[in-house]
Amino acid sequence: MNRSKKPPATESTSKSSATMARKRSCKTTLIFFVLLSVIAFVAFVPVFASLPSLSSHSHDLHLHLRRHHRREKIDVRNFEIAEDMFWKDGKPFQIIGGDLHYFRILPGYWEDRLLRAKALGLNTIQTYIPWNLHEPEPGKLVFEGIADLVSFLKLCQKLGLLVMLRAGPYICAEWDLGGFPAWLLALEPDIRLRSSDPAYLRMVERWWGVLLPKVAPLLYGSGGPIIMVQIENEFGSYGDDKAYLSHLVKLARGNLGEDIILYTTDGGSRETLEKGTIRGDDVFSAVDFTTGDDPWPIFKLQKEFNSPGKSPPLSSEFYTGWLTHWGEKIARTDADFSAAALEKILSQNGSVVLYMAHGGTNFGFYNGANTGSDESDYKPDLTSYDYDAPITESGDVDNAKFKAIRRVVKKYSSVSLPSVPSNNKKTGYGPIQLQKTASLFDLLDGIDSARIVEAENPTAMEYLYQMFGFLLYVSEYASKTGGSKLVIPKVHDRAQVFISCSSKANGGQVSYIGTIERWSNQAIGLPNAECVSNTSLFILVENMGRVNYGPYVFDRKGILSSVYVDGRVLNRWKMISIPFHNLNEVPKLNPVIRVASEFPKVLARKELKHKSEDVLEGPSFYTGRFSIDKTSGVTDTYISLRGWGKGIAFVNEFNIGRYWPTSGPQCNLYIPAPILRHGENVLVIFELESANPELVVDSVDQPDFMCASRKASVHQL
Repeated sequence: MNRSKKPPATESTSKSSATMARKRSCKTTLIFFVLLSVIAFVAFVPVFASLPSLSSHSHDLHLHLRRHHRREKIDVRNFEIAEDMFWKDGKPFQIIGGDLHYFRILPGYWEDRLLRAKALGLNTIQTYIPWNLHEPEPGKLVFEGIADLVSFLKLCQKLGLLVMLRAGPYICAEWDLGGFPAWLLALEPDIRLRSSDPAYLRMVERWWGVLLPKVAPLLYGSGGPIIMVQIENEFGSYGDDKAYLSHLVKLARGNLGEDIILYTTDGGSRETLEKGTIRGDDVFSAVDFTTGDDPWPIFKLQKEFNSPGKSPPLSSEFYTGWLTHWGEKIARTDADFSAAALEKILSQNGSVVLYMAHGGTNFGFYNGANTGSDESDYKPDLTSYDYDAPITESGDVDNAKFKAIRRVVKKYSSVSLPSVPSNNKKTGYGPIQLQKTASLFDLLDGIDSARIVEAENPTAMEYLYQMFGFLLYVSEYASKTGGSKLVIPKVHDRAQVFISCSSKANGGQVSYIGTIERWSNQAIGLPNAECVSNTSLFILVENMGRVNYGPYVFDRKGILSSVYVDGRVLNRWKMISIPFHNLNEVPKLNPVIRVASEFPKVLARKELKHKSEDVLEGPSFYTGRFSIDKTSGVTDTYISLRGWGKGIAFVNEFNIGRYWPTSGPQCNLYIPAPILRHGENVLVIFELESANPELVVDSVDQPDFMCASRKASVHQL
């Protein structure tokens, strides 16, 4: 009550004696009632002493009734936030989770990795959903094989694991283009990703209109494992478009209902939380921060961006390790340091999600990249996404970090932890002899001229409707005595330059001239080829992975500028796509060499004898075979590419990813057992530079991250 307010004035009229008697009687009754009230108050004063106000009492009574209501609804599946806690089926719940991405693990190993996560003590799995994996072409939707999201979610439920689903549409994840399909970059006019641009939102609406109904039956309240669904990802580190975020929330609610917890994740600073969160009860704001930071001041800040009582402390990305780019030293973090930082959160009933619990592998062409101070400061990620996580790339758990984290989790887990499984067996199948099957340039004559794209100027890969792999640009110039200078102001990402005489009368031999790299773009000198006619110029551009984070996420590939020879623009280009196949797609036989797109079916049938002259500089295909005895089990292995240059490798037609031992630090590529088979296995390598002189790769039983590196790791926790 507002004590400054005066009581109303009384009437001054005279009353009869009967009226006065009634007043005296009422007054006596009132005095008696007041005395009883005082006695009651004194009797119960210990109770009321703890209650500062009537409103406080009502609040506690409300909470008591809610707890009682939860106990009554014990048989009803429910996951909610109240009293700054998570509640599962009416009981307080501490999330001890970890990121584990289905698209970085072969389906044959999903259960194996999830069981190891349980043995670590996790009760929740967090995973992204990469849009580009599921819609590699507009309208072509893929939810089978490694993209079988529903089967993965059901497997989590079968194993008793809850799920936090990071639905995007942007995910980052060190994944190509942050999970966006590259064909979005081919739409005209240009759309603005991660914004309230109507053209972009229409694409998101169409995608989520397919995705969200698939996962809706798997929400916790509907009997499934999904307890929370994330909106976007770390948007506060990118932009400030509340209309965009609110539109995503509206779409999610329309497909998933009002009961599911929607959440955002942003860095633990006021600036990122101001820009990336949505105030109010509708969306829970989680935080992430560097492992060395004191978590509790950040959790206190987190409370400001959630409604009262709606801010359970949650670090939704607790970094167990870090990513590594080509040319860096492998990132390593101390096990005891990580475990101690984790205990700071768990010991005070905070919730946490390990990023990563198990990293896995960037199979195919899906690795992402980062940039530094500008767009040209380009840093592509390794094929391995080991992340120095407690569960290694191959699933190993017999390591210091797994043991240290498990010891901490065991102290705070509400259930006993499963026993720790043994490491999976790995076998070195020995040396694999390869033979050169074909040079890339030897195959060009077989391409149907009608399938070659011609244009006055170089065209970006996406506008040719090629999303991954390589693009060969071909033109001609008049060479001159003393040579010429080639300049390409903007190439994404790595261009190998070759020349030859246009006329076969001159021999037609293709010569390697040099390489232009996005991160160290330099002019190249073109020698006088002494050709009778013009000199042919071949520029083979490799897409090494699109930028996945930061302001330069709009990352088209190929030659993105004019090409200059001696200061003059070179026109009249032919472009030949060399895409190969990715995780979830088979290439069209467009201007692709038929051999390149059908290997190893064609390549492996060729019976070329190995000769020393087969080993030439430049892009070529090499094929080898190795056998696994039917009396022994098929196990994981690694292939060592030491002594080779740079390229991609395929085992039994599966794209296992890129290798680049001359840059390092990764020397070996992980080959999971589900790719292999008893009997003959086929290895095909597309080597861009120069093969090992012995034409041998070794199948070994260990990873190796000790190849040459150009610089130190950019991040050590």
